[in-house]
Amino acid sequence: MKYTQTTLDKIEKILEEAEYVLRYERGTFQSGYCILEHKKVVVLNKFLQLEGRINTLIELIPQLNIMAEFFTPETRKVYEEVLARYHEEEK
Repeated sequence: MKYTQTTLDKIEKILEEAEYVLRYERGTFQSGYCILEHKKVVVLNKFLQLEGRINTLIELIPQLNIMAEFFTPETRKVYEEVLARYHEEEK
């Protein structure tokens, strides 16, 4: 997976289709993000660079309760790539 704006846009689309709101805000986040589960809001540190945003979302998405069967085929493919990359990095 390349570190480009297009890649970030595709990963952000996963959250959009899962009905999560993604916000970039200032704050003192230990891990670069904050999840408000009941409101389906993900807040990323706005000072993260492109690579940091992509890596943080790859780390974060597998932790969310996402129903992938409702994704468009393109988004489902990106979601599966994110999960594969996450599991690769865990090894």
